[in-house]
Amino acid sequence: AVAISGTAGIAVDLVRLFQTELEHYEKLEGTRLSLDGKATYLSRMVRQQLPLVFQGLVVVPLFCGYDEEERTGRLYTFDVIGGRYEEHEYGATGSGSRDAKGYLRSAYRADLDESDAMDIGMRALVTASQEDTATGGPDLARGILPNVVTVTADGFIEVESDQVAALASAALGDIR
Repeated sequence: AVAISGTAGIAVDLVRLFQTELEHYEKLEGTRLSLDGKATYLSRMVRQQLPLVFQGLVVVPLFCGYDEEERTGRLYTFDVIGGRYEEHEYGATGSGSRDAKGYLRSAYRADLDESDAMDIGMRALVTASQEDTATGGPDLARGILPNVVTVTADGFIEVESDQVAALASAALGDIR
């Protein structure tokens, strides 16, 4: 799964190209690229965007997945020049990442279940969006919700919008 921060149009194109490149690799090689290999490839793609950075068009992804070799979930953050960093508990990207990480630092526990993890993730996003005007948070009045996904050994699952709305409503009610 890839989350994005920065210039939306360029970020969406980057993610689409990343998906296409991975599919192309699998067809040519007859095997899937390892999770670490995918993170390295995404790092290279971010580095190729460097000329756009100098024009103020920054894209910084956050990438996570299930590592079948290591049998564990892994999370990677990147910098604007393609530096790749593996995070070990939680991560955030973008202008609101400092506020989100501050919230996560206080709320994270190693024994979180999926429901609690989604809850603190939403609360971190709401906290960041209230402190940073460039961070998009949920807007229940206009029906704007973030995409929420879970990534496990069983695969990638997008959380239903009614469940996301409930998470957003609880976070907005408690944090305001």
